[in-house]
Amino acid sequence: MFDNLSDKLDKALHVLKGHGQITEVNVAETLKEVRRALLDADVNFKTAKAFTNSVKEKALGQDVLTSLKPGQLMVKLVKDELTELMGGETAGIDLSGAPTVILMSGLQGSGKTTFSGKLANYLKNKKTKKPLLVACDVYRPAAIDQLHVVGDQIGVDVFSDRGNQDPVAIATAAIAHAKANGHNVVIVDTAGRLAIDEQMMKEISNVHKAINPNETLFVVDSMTGQDAVNTAKAFNDVLNFDGVVLTKLDGDTRGGAALSIKSVVDKPIKFIGTGEKMEAIDVFHPSRMADRILGMGDVVSLVERAQEQFDEEEARKLQKKIAKNQFGFDDFLSQIQQIKKMGNMKDLMGMIPGMGKALKGVDIDDDAFKGIEAIIHSMTPEERTNPAVINGSRKKRIAKGSGTSIQEVNQLLKQFNQMSKMMKMMQGGGGRKMMQMMNNMKGMR
Repeated sequence: MFDNLSDKLDKALHVLKGHGQITEVNVAETLKEVRRALLDADVNFKTAKAFTNSVKEKALGQDVLTSLKPGQLMVKLVKDELTELMGGETAGIDLSGAPTVILMSGLQGSGKTTFSGKLANYLKNKKTKKPLLVACDVYRPAAIDQLHVVGDQIGVDVFSDRGNQDPVAIATAAIAHAKANGHNVVIVDTAGRLAIDEQMMKEISNVHKAINPNETLFVVDSMTGQDAVNTAKAFNDVLNFDGVVLTKLDGDTRGGAALSIKSVVDKPIKFIGTGEKMEAIDVFHPSRMADRILGMGDVVSLVERAQEQFDEEEARKLQKKIAKNQFGFDDFLSQIQQIKKMGNMKDLMGMIPGMGKALKGVDIDDDAFKGIEAIIHSMTPEERTNPAVINGSRKKRIAKGSGTSIQEVNQLLKQFNQMSKMMKMMQGGGGRKMMQMMNNMKGMR
């Protein structure tokens, strides 16, 4: 996420992080490199210039030159300015109304339909809502089918009318259906085009006027850079939307859209899409994103994701099993499933301070656990419960059943035994301290 921008900003600020003499000249030179990094990331030129001018003004006004740690102060000023550039405060979503109506807009290929499903899944699981997805794309082949597939995948109802070519009629009928069937959120997926045209803008404007949504979200592919910002401006002129959704942030995005869109259209980024899975959706936090861009990680978001998968009752049961030395492969498999639900593995690792740079160029497969899961699934219930019974002939059978080698089975068993011993040791004072720390972190959240 923003790897190239992060590298260039790091290089630009590196000279000020040392112990050398800091002068007005090298502050100006550093900010020139910062501006160049922003322009390379496809940030709007006026936005980049205003950004560096603001940082320079604040730097010289806060006596950076005479500070004991001028490099650190400059990094803080750049971080604060990045946060403001991306909106400053975290923007919430309006869930008032009976039902709440959310209108999705954007060009074809931006990820509207997929994100509509992600948003429905997010509201269903985290806000305990009962959403209804509405198929108002009457032009794109298989658009209605795609939304139904998404709905089935996340267990959310989909309203469609295949014989109707009027999006306004479909949307209004869907709201009436939602009221009659207890749905308290209606997410309307509209048609997009390959480029902005008058017919599309008129159509979505008519839908907007007819349903008067609580939230109008503009979905944009973050990989399109400055073009995304220009498209957002065109849509905002017609719809006056409430917020922006950035999709495909897990791809090779330069960051121009995320950094420019707030300053150009003066609308907050509300959500980001960070992968293909339905769980790959995050509320956009400007401050946390600024930290990640500057290589500081995002521990808060990492803890929040872990807490979402944390079940206190299951944790107590697991603790008792560990204490009695009854931790088995079924328990291990359950822990793997919880980790996988947290999201893209490389994205998770990038939230750890310093790991973003360490992982540069490293490809972490989302199916990294695939081989382990195959080996465990090839074990009998007795073997998963009591791994000590696994002898040479059993290992041979497990390897053949999982499509792996005996060496890989041996390696997993060795690692499992080491982990079991470590977890047993953690039941002592160190374990209690860790549990206390986790409880404190949960309380802070």
